[in-house]
Amino acid sequence: MGMPLSERAVMQGGLDDTICAIATPMGEGGIGIVRLSGPQSLAVASRVVRLRNGHPLSSLASHRLLLADLLIPSSSKRNDVPLPHDRAPAADLLDEALVVYMKAPRSFTAEDVVEIQSHGGALVLGLLCKVCIESGARMAEPGEFTKRAFLNGRLDLSQAEAVLDTIRATSSAGLHIAQRHLRGELAREVDQARASLLTVLAQVEAGIDFVAEDIAFLQRDELLRIVKEACARIHRLEATAQEGRILRDGARVVILGRPNVGKSSLLNRLLKEERAIVTAVPGTTRDVIEESIDLDGVMIRLIDTAGLRDTDDLVEREGIKRTRTAQEEADLLLVVLDGTAPLTSDDRELLQAVSDRKHLVLLNKSDLAGPGNADSALVGHPTYAISAKTGAGIDRAKSALRAQLVAGGFESAESITVTNVRHRDALRRAGESLGQALESVQGGMAGELVSIDVRAAADALGEITGAITTDEILGQIFSQFCIGK
Repeated sequence: MGMPLSERAVMQGGLDDTICAIATPMGEGGIGIVRLSGPQSLAVASRVVRLRNGHPLSSLASHRLLLADLLIPSSSKRNDVPLPHDRAPAADLLDEALVVYMKAPRSFTAEDVVEIQSHGGALVLGLLCKVCIESGARMAEPGEFTKRAFLNGRLDLSQAEAVLDTIRATSSAGLHIAQRHLRGELAREVDQARASLLTVLAQVEAGIDFVAEDIAFLQRDELLRIVKEACARIHRLEATAQEGRILRDGARVVILGRPNVGKSSLLNRLLKEERAIVTAVPGTTRDVIEESIDLDGVMIRLIDTAGLRDTDDLVEREGIKRTRTAQEEADLLLVVLDGTAPLTSDDRELLQAVSDRKHLVLLNKSDLAGPGNADSALVGHPTYAISAKTGAGIDRAKSALRAQLVAGGFESAESITVTNVRHRDALRRAGESLGQALESVQGGMAGELVSIDVRAAADALGEITGAITTDEILGQIFSQFCIGK
């Protein structure tokens, strides 16, 4: 979805420039790509690219990949007239490459684009960029290629943000949702809700204009129905945001318990490696240890903490302080108890502290003989017997952990999940405005008051796709991108 021309004109700035950047990660690689976008892409590329077939670069057909030599223009010699590759001075040869020209609007930016695929050495790519800039291009700003795709109507703003989410995805669930957003599924859902509000707004405002003629363009019951349906749709989307954040960014899962109940052993078991030091000495872990695992498509950041107890050891006390901080910031708490011993007062205090949070209670050491634990303090807590040493019960606990964090429905073709904080805030504001509109309609208030709130809701939804936006919002979004994207 593109922006209105009047708004684009204000924001264009350097849209007439031809921009250049390395589009692949820095470092050594088999292939490196330099991307040009803008009206002079072919002219700039012709200063460094010589096709092996001897034809001028300007004759290159769109979307065809051809072999070429890359040459560094000499200050003592102009390269306006291309030389056959077998006559190019060896000193001027930079590399061989594959070159593709994508004619506007059939490119990522909807502009003329040239991509030069050379070997992936930092020196080669750096010199290639330098020559392109000396030949009339300028270095792209962070995210400028994607920003141009938005400004030129190739992507809406939610799709542009999905590009970044795709790049940064750390789990299959996060990638799945990012791809759905990139295909425009979130935008379609938002646009449908916004379109219904704009229809209501048009009829309400028409009724205001013709109030003297006593013409009712929209009956009160119909207005109530449409606003209620829009409210319900927006609240459904907003309700997915917490789970969406977890699927996108991962969940913080903090392991809590007294010293020597097996917290570090549990971490090592879940990671399938000896990450934390395990000894029989209580208080071995004195700092927060954080590692990540992929749990059936969801990224989990496991945080092992210092054992909770009273202590005079200054280092251990600092570790316990950090444990408390991690506990407050967690999405889910794993409370580890010694399943072979009665609960202590510290155990009971911890169970009370987590009762109103998402948590699991793991009774560890099920491999050891003991009386078991059927304490009434465990009633109401989701409890699982495990052995961090042998792995018994771990798979069941992992399934329960994942179920607590996400409903597992991200694979559904019907549901849309909101993952972006900016989108969540826009939905919240839209919902609040519609709630006020609903109260105004139910209270028989004047149409002017209803239209103000309906318009505010429609504008908030428009911020998600970029139908309504500002330079400041665009700057905040695209500054998060790397320069080549």
